[in-house]
Amino acid sequence: MAYQRNNTYQYETSPRKLQPEYEPIQKKQSKEYKKNEQTKKISKSVKNRTKAKLKPKVKLTICVAIGFLVLFGISYRNSLITESFNEKEDLKKELSSLQKENEQLKVNIESSLNLNNVEQMAKEKLGMQKLDNNQKVYVNLPKKDYIEAATEEVVIEENLNIWQKIWKGLTQSIR
Repeated sequence: MAYQRNNTYQYETSPRKLQPEYEPIQKKQSKEYKKNEQTKKISKSVKNRTKAKLKPKVKLTICVAIGFLVLFGISYRNSLITESFNEKEDLKKELSSLQKENEQLKVNIESSLNLNNVEQMAKEKLGMQKLDNNQKVYVNLPKKDYIEAATEEVVIEENLNIWQKIWKGLTQSIR
């Protein structure tokens, strides 16, 4: 269908834009306001550009910081491992020296337990002497057995259930 206005036909399918019968009142903008608008647009575009430039730098900085922290953690862990290894080695050295000292003390004890050394120390420090023949007393013991036989009967009670106890009681009473 055609739309008729001012006796003209419009043969297109899209409608025409109608012009308002009045003109809207536009506020007069000052030159300063226009300059502020332009500077805002420029500052927004500059901010967007700087943000776009800063994003890769920030990402790179964060990655470097994370890498540094990971390497620091690994280094710290390795230092703790080295420290504990050194402590273990020191303890091993101390153990071996104590074992050597212990062996030397055992040898000294064994040498001091020599019968000649014991006899010499007994004579010198304690004033002891060897026994003479007149100090020895011989005792004759008869070859009699000194073990006494037990006169009491030892009764060992076993843990029996009630039926076994009854059966045992009956068998003993029959005998």
